[in-house]
Amino acid sequence: VVTRDDVEESLKAVFQFVKDKEQLLQDLRSQIEETKKIIAEKQSERDYWLEYKNVGSKIHAEKISSLEKDIAEIKHELERTEEYYREALKVVREENQKLFDRHMKLLSEEALKNAVGYLDKHCRGEIEENEWLKEEVKIYRKAHSDLEASVQLLEEENTSLVAKLIDIKLQHLRV
Repeated sequence: VVTRDDVEESLKAVFQFVKDKEQLLQDLRSQIEETKKIIAEKQSERDYWLEYKNVGSKIHAEKISSLEKDIAEIKHELERTEEYYREALKVVREENQKLFDRHMKLLSEEALKNAVGYLDKHCRGEIEENEWLKEEVKIYRKAHSDLEASVQLLEEENTSLVAKLIDIKLQHLRV
């Protein structure tokens, strides 16, 4: 015997079951919609990267290659410029050193002239005599070096003559 309460409970259970299934179906539909959105986003991202792979990456590769060439050219120009300035600096330093040496020599000569100007006649005569003696010493040193060279040559010649004479005497002794 089935009572009305049993039927109502059974209907309530079926109604609750249908309601739960509808809620589950609605949840599944919303999950499906979210999944479709995610799939659409991923699909558009995939399409973007495929297009980049096919077109954009080539453009970027060309840009990168062009930039690398530009960098190499700039480095080459920098090296050339650096070398040019290094050489220019070297030349300027040498020029400055020459000018400095010449200036110091002129100052030294000027100072010597000024100092000689303040000396009395006797000291000036000694300085002039000293200059003359310096020139004479240079001449004698040159003559001395010339004589040493000629003595060296004569000694070498004498040594070779003595060696020949000894060789000849040795040959006569053997005979």
